[in-house]
Amino acid sequence: ARKLTPYIRAWPGEAAHARAVTGLDVLARIGSDVALMLLNGIAQKVAFKGLQDKAREKIQTIADDRGLTTEELEDRLAPDLGLDEQGTLVLDFGPRQFKVGFDEALKPFVRERVDGRDGPRLPDLPKPKKTDDAELGKAAVERFKLLKKDVRTIASQQVLRLEVAMCSRRRWTPEVFQQFLVEHPLVRHLVQRLVWGVYACEPESSHGGTLQACFRVSEDGSFTDAQDDAWALPDGEHLRIGVPHALELPAEDAAGFGQLFADYELLQPFVQIGRDTYALTEAERGATELLRWKDAKVPTGRVLGLTAKGWRRGQAQDGGGIWYFSKPLGRDRVIELILDPGIIVGMVDEYPEQTLQEVHVGKPASWGDIDKKERFEQLDAISASELIRDLEALRH
Repeated sequence: ARKLTPYIRAWPGEAAHARAVTGLDVLARIGSDVALMLLNGIAQKVAFKGLQDKAREKIQTIADDRGLTTEELEDRLAPDLGLDEQGTLVLDFGPRQFKVGFDEALKPFVRERVDGRDGPRLPDLPKPKKTDDAELGKAAVERFKLLKKDVRTIASQQVLRLEVAMCSRRRWTPEVFQQFLVEHPLVRHLVQRLVWGVYACEPESSHGGTLQACFRVSEDGSFTDAQDDAWALPDGEHLRIGVPHALELPAEDAAGFGQLFADYELLQPFVQIGRDTYALTEAERGATELLRWKDAKVPTGRVLGLTAKGWRRGQAQDGGGIWYFSKPLGRDRVIELILDPGIIVGMVDEYPEQTLQEVHVGKPASWGDIDKKERFEQLDAISASELIRDLEALRH
């Protein structure tokens, strides 16, 4: 799976789209955690929209076969990479051992273990010495190389998944939250750097709800409040867990958890506490087109960077041109940003600058055009804030 995936990603650019699609079939047939992780990586981000759509179809089929939504399947697609229950790994050189940890971006680092204690943080695994066991040292080096490679694939997926969950107001049942987030050997390193909330939701709901209380997850998997006191999840079938957005995070909790993260020297994987927030004007709320960025000129590279914020490239049309980007809102609505002159697939340098046009929201039609444009007053406050935040970032 690891050897095949780079070829799949490159083949459409070599006029071998059909071969790439067959490659997706192979990854799905392999079906291991790593193979599905790599398949999901293509579904989330790849230079070729047609291939990305095919990968999404595969992920949707796998989810349907398992009786899950795509989001629920993604909860289960993060491999544990052989880490222990505490989310660490010990690399053995014989006379020396090194403990692997992860930072806020899931980038691995090591600490040498001396007399049962962890030494200072090292940016990379040292080379084995003559006094080390040659075979153990070689195996440890190879293990760390593979770990770094796999984590590079996983990290951006998992960070984006949690940030999108915050912005889309995604919620988990306490059981799923505990099993696939708190106790996951790798994802736990991200979970412990965020503020979490308990929400009162409608029965069977997996989005929205009313925030009841906030907490954080400690290194040992226990929960604490903003004063760092022990805290327990309340009972209730209607309760769900989610990542509170800055717009719904009470100022008192934001200050308390912000101080705790500073005290414990924990950086967040993305900006949650202190995130910039925005609002539409009354005139904009009543309109079906958002024009505040119209005619703004921005580098094409920044537009492409929207894919790291949950946006998707539009469908390539005649001549391979992409003239819009879209951001999903739930299952059947999207935000759409129009571009001029557009981006040519495989020739992104053809137009180094884009002139932004209007923004719409509504239900997508077959080619990505919005079929039924809605007034922006139907956009919830968090989605509106994130839209403005994303597009303001293009200009700065």
